[in-house]
Amino acid sequence: MNASPEALAQLESDYGLDKPAVVQYADWLTKAVRGDLGTSMLTGADIADEIAAKATVTLPLIALASVFALLIALPVGMLSALRHRKLDGFALNTTSQLGIAVPTFWMGVMLISLFALRTSLFPAGGFPDEGWSAWAECLRSLALPAITLGLAQGAVLARFARSATLDVMQQDYFRTARATGLTRARALHVHGVRNALIPVISVLGVQISTLIVGAIVVENVFALPGIGQMLLQDVAIRDYPKVQGIAVSATAMVFVVGLLIDVVMAAADPRSRRTS
Repeated sequence: MNASPEALAQLESDYGLDKPAVVQYADWLTKAVRGDLGTSMLTGADIADEIAAKATVTLPLIALASVFALLIALPVGMLSALRHRKLDGFALNTTSQLGIAVPTFWMGVMLISLFALRTSLFPAGGFPDEGWSAWAECLRSLALPAITLGLAQGAVLARFARSATLDVMQQDYFRTARATGLTRARALHVHGVRNALIPVISVLGVQISTLIVGAIVVENVFALPGIGQMLLQDVAIRDYPKVQGIAVSATAMVFVVGLLIDVVMAAADPRSRRTS
């Protein structure tokens, strides 16, 4: 605020702010393509190195939450579809609706209260200083955050799994399987799971992108030293180059996830390869 004109001019020169905007963008883009996201305005640390270090917390958190969401969504969604005219099927469907409505931060606080403060099964927050060399403690630290993220996303996926399963149950091949004497559950297991799984995988790609955003909230609730916590801190102190680097890195993650989902979809559904 009280910097001299000479100090401001030196700062603008150091960060290239005295150049035209087009030149600034071209310089930044050229470096970003090479993995150089610049340095922090406050600490002078390399931004790419800091993001890479924080990603060792955020990426495993997102991966664990995705696995947990799938483990919830597939059985709940399919069972809800199989029992859609029964009271228990209605209860499962209602529960998944409520899961979508519950705020992530509230779910995190409730899990901390139940499984950390009352039973001490898991730590209430933090992450081991020694990192993944103490992998068991790292997994314990990520368990509650991953469940918090996975519950919300699993509720969404369960709705899609239910719709996909109901669609499969109306297909001719499913009715043929039932005509051979198979029960609905057995016919779905043998002939319908793969077809029901394809739209769920497609939605999962979008949900993983949502998990990247949700990690910002969860990491702050559980005091995890990940990319999300770092982003909020950098926004508060106005470290603009670092915020920009984090945003670009998150966007790159979304593109990579989209590419991986396309590859998985092509492997799961050969028809997508013929139409693409």
